[in-house]
Amino acid sequence: MKMHKVFFEVHSEMPRQGPGDNESTRKAYLMLQHLPEMPHILDVGCGPGMQTLELARLSHGKIIALDFHQPFLDALEQQAKLEGLSEIITTVKGDMSQMEFQKESFDVIWAEGSIYIIGFEKGLLEWKQFLKKNGYLVASEIVWLKSHPPEEVRAFFSKECPLMATIEENLTIVKNTGYRLVGYFVLPEESWWKDYYTPIERKIPSLKLKYRDDEEALGTLACEETEIELFRKYSAYYGYVFFICQLNQEF
Repeated sequence: MKMHKVFFEVHSEMPRQGPGDNESTRKAYLMLQHLPEMPHILDVGCGPGMQTLELARLSHGKIIALDFHQPFLDALEQQAKLEGLSEIITTVKGDMSQMEFQKESFDVIWAEGSIYIIGFEKGLLEWKQFLKKNGYLVASEIVWLKSHPPEEVRAFFSKECPLMATIEENLTIVKNTGYRLVGYFVLPEESWWKDYYTPIERKIPSLKLKYRDDEEALGTLACEETEIELFRKYSAYYGYVFFICQLNQEF
């Protein structure tokens, strides 16, 4: 489905394209053990690359940052240059469902807030071929924190994220797809607001005025507002969880 241009206006010049923060990125990365001195990392669905830059600072390794939207990659390249990280970050425009990297070429595959696009289980299965022996796949994924959410929020996500599962269901997927669970943790609520929902809320009023005669654009903006209000009301029922997984060579 082709997205209305207002979607990209809402999400342009944003620190992130989903919930998260540098502290959580750091917490997840520090759970990885026995990495090479300069690990080779693939950041899938990197967006504008806030977490890519943090991974570069943490790892001092070589990072390939992949996304389908060139303006996000341009923003990442510009910031990497400003921070003196251009030599260790390489951007690639591409589709996460059709990656053509060499097999067993990465120590870490990182998917922060992006694996839902392909599906948690499908991502774990299809991307494992690109991991080196004992490599890690680290992903933050939206999950149900309680198994019986109110109908209003359940109905919204059954349409927007139909594969959304509970933590326990995702832990079973990790095991069944050939990984060892290193650990997991829920992102704090502040991770949704500071660099994601709050900047979006600031943009919406002017965009509603700009597109006041465009029903499709107004519908897109209304969906953004609905998502934010649902989180205000029901954040106890769902959230983002980091899953830190290591390839199980015995599988």
